[in-house]
Amino acid sequence: MSDKSELLSQLRIDRDDGADSHPTKWPWVIAGAILLAMLAGTLWAIARPDPVKVETRMARVAPQGNAVSSVLDATGYVTARRYATVSSKVTAKVLEVLVEEGMRVEEGQVVARLDDSNARKGLAVEQANLTLAEAQLEETRARLTEARLAQQRVEELFRRELVSESELDRANSNYQSLKAQLAAREAGVLSAQRLVELQEQNLEDLTLRAPFTGVVVSKDAQPGEMISPVSAGGGFTRTGICSLVDMHSLEIEVDVNESYIQRVTAGQPVQATLEAYPDWNIPARVIAVVPTADRQKATVRVRVGFEQTDARILPDMGVRVAFLESESREPSDVPERTILVPSSAVIEQGGESVLFVVREGVAYRRVVSTRSRPGGEVVVRSGLEPGEQYVVGPPEGLADGVAVKTQ
Repeated sequence: MSDKSELLSQLRIDRDDGADSHPTKWPWVIAGAILLAMLAGTLWAIARPDPVKVETRMARVAPQGNAVSSVLDATGYVTARRYATVSSKVTAKVLEVLVEEGMRVEEGQVVARLDDSNARKGLAVEQANLTLAEAQLEETRARLTEARLAQQRVEELFRRELVSESELDRANSNYQSLKAQLAAREAGVLSAQRLVELQEQNLEDLTLRAPFTGVVVSKDAQPGEMISPVSAGGGFTRTGICSLVDMHSLEIEVDVNESYIQRVTAGQPVQATLEAYPDWNIPARVIAVVPTADRQKATVRVRVGFEQTDARILPDMGVRVAFLESESREPSDVPERTILVPSSAVIEQGGESVLFVVREGVAYRRVVSTRSRPGGEVVVRSGLEPGEQYVVGPPEGLADGVAVKTQ
């Protein structure tokens, strides 16, 4: 048994001795691999190109009424059909101004009074002349009555042959003369009455009134200044008291390129959006297409009326309008959602419409289906989802998989 044990002990491998005599190389291999990876990463970071700077926007679903059924988009301004500068008929000094900017005035309301001292004195003179003319008329009437009675007596005496025919002629002549004087006096009284009315009108004209109901948008004169219907005095004379706007007469004026004017007709529905309130869609309708074109701008002016008025709509505001398709359009023709992007975001590559979508700092080429629209925008029918970031105006050299940096 001892011999077998010795034989077995001789066959056993002593691992401790082998480990001491041959140390492992694996830690060095791992360390070398890590160093090589770090070196490769550093070289790649140094050699890789800088990210391309791009401008991006988020894809959004356009409101259905503003984009889906629009046949033409344009910009214009809010204007007032009834706009007046209240002025005077004569040159005079301003005594008082009774309005301020933003005040609402009614038709016929007094807005200012001018110096009327000379007009009142002129009226007093004409009234005195009228009184004199009326007194002279009464005197002539009395003398005519006396002449008629004298004529009748002379005629009676002439029939009795108690007076000569010359006496009768003298009586008739005196009566006819006074009768003519009476007509002249009556005309004089009528003329004096008209002069009094003229002076009264001149006096009334010095009280300036609102020509229509509206809102005062500017106050142009102060008490003590001179006002005149024409510009005079080297700029020291005002030509108006205030400017008045009828807010119920506000409408939109749009210059439409004559290449697209065939898409606009009278009575066509329009959706208006004020620049000051971009989320407020205002229903409107085409009033008329002005039948003349601007030769220099190649545009045609279109009048658009609001279907509802609001205090937020002010003259000279900028407004965007969308001329809509016919109201009889079938609902099934309208897509469920529409994404609008600037036309500069879509480029042509290989006969396909392409835009670039940015995700995690990398640009990806995306083929899209589009429909052109006037106004510098295109409708993306497919290939772009709401919420995705896309590149506006892709720069030269931008390709699929290129790293980008948004501005």
